[in-house]
Amino acid sequence: MTHPVRLLVTGASGFVGGRLWERATAAGHEVVGIGRRRLDRPGYLSVDLGRVSPAQLPDLPWQPDAVIHCAARATPYAPRREYVRDNELATRTVVDWCTRLGRPRLVHVSSSSVLYRDGDQLDLTEDSPVGPDFANDYARTKAGSERIVRTYGGSWVIARPRAVFGPGDTVLFPRIIAAAKAERVPRLTGRETPAVGDLIYVDNLADYLLQLASRPDLGGVYNLTNAEPVEIQAMLLDVITQLGFDPPTREVSLTTAMRAASVLERAWRVLRLPGEPPITPYGVGVLSWSKTFVPDKMLRDLGAPAVSVAQGVEEFVAWQREHL
Repeated sequence: MTHPVRLLVTGASGFVGGRLWERATAAGHEVVGIGRRRLDRPGYLSVDLGRVSPAQLPDLPWQPDAVIHCAARATPYAPRREYVRDNELATRTVVDWCTRLGRPRLVHVSSSSVLYRDGDQLDLTEDSPVGPDFANDYARTKAGSERIVRTYGGSWVIARPRAVFGPGDTVLFPRIIAAAKAERVPRLTGRETPAVGDLIYVDNLADYLLQLASRPDLGGVYNLTNAEPVEIQAMLLDVITQLGFDPPTREVSLTTAMRAASVLERAWRVLRLPGEPPITPYGVGVLSWSKTFVPDKMLRDLGAPAVSVAQGVEEFVAWQREHL
């Protein structure tokens, strides 16, 4: 950003929103953060956007120049009603709130998963088709949230980050690490070539979102990545090894893993079991299918990522060692 602005950040108690708030504040911007959790922090308001009407939203100390909507139900497994509430209904509330606030610029953090299909997908772009079929309810409701944002009468932009990682990660690496602790991480087989995929380091994502918030000349959709695809399983195994866990020796075919994940997810839904299944079809797909993106629009308008994947992994491993 070239000048200080007033920002409202939703999902500020989460991984991406929290890091965004920290970097925006450090850069000299005025920030109010809201989130579902209760936090004792100046400028933070506890608000569950999926459970309130616009009329019930709190007053702000000022009219924001931009709203960055990070709040979402981002876990790989949850009841469908929770995804609808926290991804679609909450976004509708944010759009209505922005209208009442004088139509500030709205940056909506969606997900690259709105584009996913079973199987490899190489060189995806911002114009790649969305739907009508989706990988899971998370992707389906994130696509729904994008449709809601497109109805907004003010300036808007949709960001689709791919596989966010870094210190504070609650989704990508933690599940792999938990499985490694329990010695439940197999090597997936059945591909002729390793699956490759894009990721984005959380600080790079935060910096891109701040740019999008400050530049009304930019619009439409941006796929956000580190612009350096990696072999997914090799990278995760490297993280496991760096953290001191034994690398997995047991091999499981992709077909077997996907079949087992489908059975477990169905059992969790039918029996309404608590928590989430140990594996899901979406999780197996993340490790097994190649997903790469053409970064041309991002690089042209926002510049190259400041932190490489290797640097980001190093930062994450250092942070994780302190929290094991």
